Amino acid sequence: MDYRPHYPLPLRWLSMAVDLCLAIFGISIVTLVFINATLRGAAGFDLAWSLEVTAFFLLWSTFLGCAAAIARGAHMRVSEIAESIFPVKTQYWLAITINLVIAVMLVSLIVTGYSISSHTWAQRTTVLYWPVGFLYASMPVGMAISLIFHAFNSIYDFNNPGTFADRNDGPNVEAAS
Repeated sequence: MDYRPHYPLPLRWLSMAVDLCLAIFGISIVTLVFINATLRGAAGFDLAWSLEVTAFFLLWSTFLGCAAAIARGAHMRVSEIAESIFPVKTQYWLAITINLVIAVMLVSLIVTGYSISSHTWAQRTTVLYWPVGFLYASMPVGMAISLIFHAFNSIYDFNNPGTFADRNDGPNVEAAS
């Protein structure tokens, strides 16, 4: 289920900003790799800085992509076993428990990513002399945005248990009532 239509305006803006960053990063990665490969083959040299920029864009795209997937409700879920074993009410509470575990994991990744980023901020990259911590900051930033989206999605699901019936992978709580 795509949660974005249900988001309040600030969350929709955040989701659109994430999508815009992903589009810019993706286009930039493809363009830089193509130009660098063309220069290497045709002119015999390459742009050393393009490798660092591409690595930065790729890592930031990875963690921002996680947030975009959560906003769309697009992360993979395998619910066939739970649907065949547990009654609908239990599936609902199991989904809430899983959402809490995911939130704890996201908080853990934010704390760990912040620690790594802050410890490596003084180090510089080889060519552009950017802080290495900026590269690692992609994890806590991406996971914090993911947590924001996940928290809203979880609260929305909890307050609207009928939405489980609309999803292909979730239980139908209203049917159990």
